[in-house]
Amino acid sequence: MSASPPPLHVRAAFGVKEIEPELIEAGPQWRCGEIALRPITNPAEASWVAQTLGDLQVPELRIGRPVRASDGRWVVGGWAAFRHLEGWPEPRYDEVVAASLRLHKATADVPVPRFLGARTDVFAIADRAAAGVEDAPLDPALGGRLFDVLIGSRKPLGLRPQVVHGDLFGNVLFDGDAAPGITDFTCYYRPAEWAAAVVVVDALAWGGADDAILRRWSHLPEWPQALLHAVLFRLAVHALHPHSTEQSLRGLESAAHHVTEL
Repeated sequence: MSASPPPLHVRAAFGVKEIEPELIEAGPQWRCGEIALRPITNPAEASWVAQTLGDLQVPELRIGRPVRASDGRWVVGGWAAFRHLEGWPEPRYDEVVAASLRLHKATADVPVPRFLGARTDVFAIADRAAAGVEDAPLDPALGGRLFDVLIGSRKPLGLRPQVVHGDLFGNVLFDGDAAPGITDFTCYYRPAEWAAAVVVVDALAWGGADDAILRRWSHLPEWPQALLHAVLFRLAVHALHPHSTEQSLRGLESAAHHVTEL
């Protein structure tokens, strides 16, 4: 995505023409007063996110509510808008897991969006590979070799799949004692426990979390397998992503070791 600010006609459509955009470092997002603008690549997905987050009510979770343009559209010129939320990602990983569970209790009955089955990005391909739905060309040196080692231990999850946010690590905002906040929704059709497990795996791999986090959430149903599925997903992403390196794989290998030792 471009780091260029939203053009004048986009700001005008969302009613912030006169406000100079300010780059939010965690973006690329641009703040214009009480509104933030985000570049998007899939208008159908962005419109679904806007409609979903606009209606969602989650206890103890702040949601950056989407904003319509003056003509009623959710997306204008490749940009979407939402109410700015104060806060910044912090290493409060147990709180992120708890927020994930609250969020997914609220999305338990959200219908599966049509765009989901048509996705062909790296993350969608990795998701299907980890679930055993299709094969993918995984680079052995960037995670594919470990994926092949662990895949033999994977068992089908008996948990109910639903619409979940599959990328909450680093995307939950904290502002002191305020409730955690989210401004986006990266959609997958997997169990809520899987989404929580992805947070934990990410926190172990790249966030410096202690391995006791695995045991703190071990009361969740089918937790060891949910974690294994999450590790396989992240390994597949890493093995497919063009920006992956052998150095960034080290943390994921460590996370996988802790998961298999559980």
